[in-house]
Amino acid sequence: MMISEYANKLNIAIELLKKNDYLIKNLADNLYDALITRNNVFLIGNGGSAGNANHIANDFLYGAGLSNNKLGLNVESLASNPSVLSCLANDCGYENIFSYQLSTKAKKNDILISLSGSGNSLNIINAINKAKEIEMRDFAILGYDGGEAYKLSSNPILFNINDMQISEDIQLIVLHMCMQSIVNQGTKF
Repeated sequence: MMISEYANKLNIAIELLKKNDYLIKNLADNLYDALITRNNVFLIGNGGSAGNANHIANDFLYGAGLSNNKLGLNVESLASNPSVLSCLANDCGYENIFSYQLSTKAKKNDILISLSGSGNSLNIINAINKAKEIEMRDFAILGYDGGEAYKLSSNPILFNINDMQISEDIQLIVLHMCMQSIVNQGTKF
């Protein structure tokens, strides 16, 4: 019973991929452009979404460059360094752990990808606002109703699923699709 219930919820989320097809293609095309221009790509998230940010940073750095011996993306998960995170949380407030890093590392036309189940974490909201200030290209992959991040992000990709684990699963599915698109020169899904 548990397996079929989870599979049914995941299938509903996968069906929502079709509704978001053009938004996912836009993200993939922007990532491919960043590969060519060598712009930075920054990933952020909390909890399981932070784990997904770390996972995808690896895939974009290494896996996206495997085809035709190319370099991967110039990518970083801003959730990956516990020394930086704990220092910034202590000295600047947890709500600023990502926006402070963007202030220091990001430049115009870099890409921010926010991963959030609820879309309401203040550190995600502050990072999206900082990305706009820097004139970055910002994307958000969101669950539930998308929260405040849905309203703020220039490119929100919403999966209106009221399940945190399914929301986190779909983040990986979307970004793995983007990685495969990059490997195929940004033209195929």
